[in-house]
Amino acid sequence: MSKREIDSYISQQSEPNKSNLKVMREIILEIEPTLKQGISYGIPAFKLDGEVVCGIAARKGGCSYYPFSGSVLAALKNDLVTYKQTKSALHFNSPLPKTLVRKLMTQRMVQMMVKKKRK
Repeated sequence: MSKREIDSYISQQSEPNKSNLKVMREIILEIEPTLKQGISYGIPAFKLDGEVVCGIAARKGGCSYYPFSGSVLAALKNDLVTYKQTKSALHFNSPLPKTLVRKLMTQRMVQMMVKKKRK
């Protein structure tokens, strides 16, 4: 995994997706600077201790945030009522607020810690 792979992915996108992905990447790394950057399932992803915390991607009608867990979006449904989403992705046309990204990432990282403790 490498930062260069994400740079390449983002640079290939058209505006406004390119700018939105750049800002989202900055927000994610500001919240958790130790995350490793790279590509997972073809999209920019951010890993902690080898496990994906989140991913971001461009799509035809905007961008998406992927929590890499089927239960993160459901757990924060009250915070997400104004956003379009699928079971696995939160869609946005401008960068998500930092407080929301922090909640999404924290929810996922807590799940990862619980899963590790069970092993």
